[in-house]
Amino acid sequence: MKSSRYLFLAALNVAVALTAAPPTALFVSQIKPAPEVAAADIKIQEHLALLGFKVTFADQLASADGAIGKDLVFISSGASAHRLEGKYRSVAVPVVVCESYALPHLGMTARQQDANFGTKEGKIRYLWLVNAPHPLAAGLAAGMVNVVKKGNPMNWGQPGPGAIIIATFPGELNKSPLFAYEKGATMEGENLAPARRVMLFLDGDTFPNLNEEGLKLFDAAILWAAQQPH
Repeated sequence: MKSSRYLFLAALNVAVALTAAPPTALFVSQIKPAPEVAAADIKIQEHLALLGFKVTFADQLASADGAIGKDLVFISSGASAHRLEGKYRSVAVPVVVCESYALPHLGMTARQQDANFGTKEGKIRYLWLVNAPHPLAAGLAAGMVNVVKKGNPMNWGQPGPGAIIIATFPGELNKSPLFAYEKGATMEGENLAPARRVMLFLDGDTFPNLNEEGLKLFDAAILWAAQQPH
């Protein structure tokens, strides 16, 4: 009940703060990813629409100009970090990113693969929620939480000094599959967040595999990112 109330209020706040018109989202991936990734990308876009967003697709090779005037940029793990490079790094629009290899390009982590960012391989099911009071935790209790119907790889990053860390992996406190930066917070080095930034753990085909708890965390990430800071 607590999480349902939070999501309702967050959605209401987004609608009020971002004007009466539907909030807009730019969904960034590639035009022809692997079939399972393409299917997951479609599901995510459909879900964003259910949350009230008018969604526009952008290929990974497109310029960042498509983000102008949008209320949210969502970078799928179907996008290649090497194609994206740093084009969304300085956009003054909230960004939710799932592709861990894009994190250093966005200034959200340092650049050493498998030390500062990466993918935790295997049949991973659990996150360790360490910041339950924060809205990004979606009202879930602190501690171990199973977020998928069946285990799969999960993406992660090593947050910078100004990060809001919501979850780590059990026993690996330096690897966070869910963290964020408030607008103006210090990310990696001297990089300041131009707007809210969220790292979300989804690998290429994870979204359809999210269970109820995982979907709550997804919704909370989207709604918190798009909500205007007070």
